[in-house]
Amino acid sequence: MRSLVTLAAALVLAATLTVPAAASGSGAFEPYRPGAAAVTYAPDLVPVGARATVVPIAGGRRTVVILLVRGLLPHRHYGAHVHTRPCGPAPADAGPHFQHVADPVVPSVDPAYANPRNEVWLDFGTDARGAAVAVAQVPWRFGGRPAGSLVIHAEHTHTAPGEAGTAGSRLACLTVSF
Repeated sequence: MRSLVTLAAALVLAATLTVPAAASGSGAFEPYRPGAAAVTYAPDLVPVGARATVVPIAGGRRTVVILLVRGLLPHRHYGAHVHTRPCGPAPADAGPHFQHVADPVVPSVDPAYANPRNEVWLDFGTDARGAAVAVAQVPWRFGGRPAGSLVIHAEHTHTAPGEAGTAGSRLACLTVSF
């Protein structure tokens, strides 16, 4: 029920914004192969066949990103972030988190840069069927810098100095046009 309320709130907010024609990504997770839209690197935690859809919606000076997942492990918490590059054969191929204001230090673990106002954080917990909806709103729009994927991580996102923005291993990746 909570997922439906979250989705309904996101749709009400989205009604005031616009979806760019080329934006979004969707797919069923599979082992890496060239051209795969959704890749699982940990099929024990993101099973082959699980699905994800990401829809970025921009309006004015803000962006809403909606993530819908199904077929993941039931009653489990995951972290999720927008990353700079498309998915590849290795989890690191997606690059670092997309940041509106880029941290000059990589990897970024400074809460001044690694925070939910400067990055897109879509942490979620699945229901009994392994489904979830996550919504993030940021006070900026994706511009000319690259954002190419949504990565699902093993843990919710940490916020303390020295670990800000970290969320454990990269479990899966969905290539998305932002």
